[in-house]
Amino acid sequence: MKAIQTEYKGYRFRSRLEARWAVFFDACGVTWEYEPEGYDLGNGLHYLPDFLLHDVKGRAAGDLYVEVKGRMTERDALKISRFSNVRITDYGTKVENPILVVGQIPDGEDMNGIIRSIDYAGYDIFPYLVCLFNFMTIDGDYLTAYPGINRQGRFEVFADDPPSPVRMDRRATERAYRLARQARFEFGETPKVRRCRGNA
Repeated sequence: MKAIQTEYKGYRFRSRLEARWAVFFDACGVTWEYEPEGYDLGNGLHYLPDFLLHDVKGRAAGDLYVEVKGRMTERDALKISRFSNVRITDYGTKVENPILVVGQIPDGEDMNGIIRSIDYAGYDIFPYLVCLFNFMTIDGDYLTAYPGINRQGRFEVFADDPPSPVRMDRRATERAYRLARQARFEFGETPKVRRCRGNA
C-alpha cells in the first residue's frame, strides 16, 4: 500500500502521519522545517530526514532532526543509525546528528495513556539500536523520549528519568496530541491549529 500525500501549511507531506506530526509541532509552538536537506551516507545510501526542529529545550537542546516511521524496515534503521552516528568514546556517548524517531501519534484516553503508549514503543529495539521514542539516537542514552510542552510553554523532549517528566505541562501536551490525532485532511480540509499554551 502507498501512503496518501497530504497538504498542510504549503507543504506536500509524503503521508498523513507526517502531516499529523506537523500539526503536533505547531500545537507545541516549535519552529520546524520539512525535509530541509538530504545526505549522502556513503555506500549508496542516501537519507532525507523528515523534519528539523529549531530551539528544542531539555536534554535534546538545540536543533533536532525528527524521522517519522509508520513502519520501520531494516534499511530504514540502518540509514537512521548511520545518520545519527552514535559512538562510544572515552568521555561517554557522542551522537553526531541528534534525531528523534517517532511512529504513530500515541493514543490514550488521557496523558497517562499517551505515556503508556510511548513507553510501549520506546523500548522496542529495531536493528542497529534504533528505537521509536528513545534517546539512543538523540544523545546515546537508552531512555524513553516523550515529546511535549514544558511548564514554560516551550517544546521539549522529556526523558523517563526524574525530574524530566515532572517539568511537562501534561494538560497542554495531551491537547497537542489530541489535535494531531484528530487532524482531518480529507476533501481539502485543513486543520486549524493554535498553540497549546503552558500553565506557567
